[in-house]
Amino acid sequence: MNATKTTTKVVLVDDNPFILELLREGIDPLTEVAAFRNPEDALAHCQKDLPDVVICDFRMPSIDGIQLVKKLKAQSGADGVRFLIMAAKADVDDTLRPLSDLVEDFVVKPFFVKELARQTKNILDRVYLEKMQRQAPAEGVMRGRLSEMNIIDLLQSLELGQKTCSLTFNQGGESCRMYFSDGQIHHAESGTIAGDDAVYRVAGWSEGTFQIDFNGRSDKKTTTQTTQGLLMEALRLLDEATRDE
Repeated sequence: MNATKTTTKVVLVDDNPFILELLREGIDPLTEVAAFRNPEDALAHCQKDLPDVVICDFRMPSIDGIQLVKKLKAQSGADGVRFLIMAAKADVDDTLRPLSDLVEDFVVKPFFVKELARQTKNILDRVYLEKMQRQAPAEGVMRGRLSEMNIIDLLQSLELGQKTCSLTFNQGGESCRMYFSDGQIHHAESGTIAGDDAVYRVAGWSEGTFQIDFNGRSDKKTTTQTTQGLLMEALRLLDEATRDE
């Protein structure tokens, strides 16, 4: 079972039933979803059960997307809720850009649901890690399984969250440890391999466990690229290996 799905919640709001159903189908595999055509019904639901992410249209009857955001942000405990606003490019450029501090991001219409789902998953992964960090024991160590969150998603989430920590993977008697500073991998080691190659070596692991130590530090510098650069190259190598097979 996807751990992100069991620990996060998304509310979808769009007065167009066709778009709302497309959004539900795209997001539902990732998390627990509640969908509403009426923004006031969505507001009432959120006031009773705060979600982690709200994805809503900008232009809706009765109250628009920004008004919904402001009403929810005024609710006690809603500081951690992320908001994605779907809007036409003209609305984003002419009206919404000055309000960007209220939301996580804007989704410009028209868009591919697959891309919105990917964007939502990135946010949910960060939420999941933050929840795990808050629940971690006093020593600041959190543990999980790669079947719950894969290595690529973990690296990306730590980068986006600008985390400073160590991240250890274990699979079948092998291990790899990476060190992050403000989200950037500066050292990685796996057996006798270090640096970029150590990251690439384990990027495809899908079984085993991971451990994040938020007190983990290292002064070594063995990597030559940013975390994003390492991720892109790791994905390229994985794709190349898949084609060869």
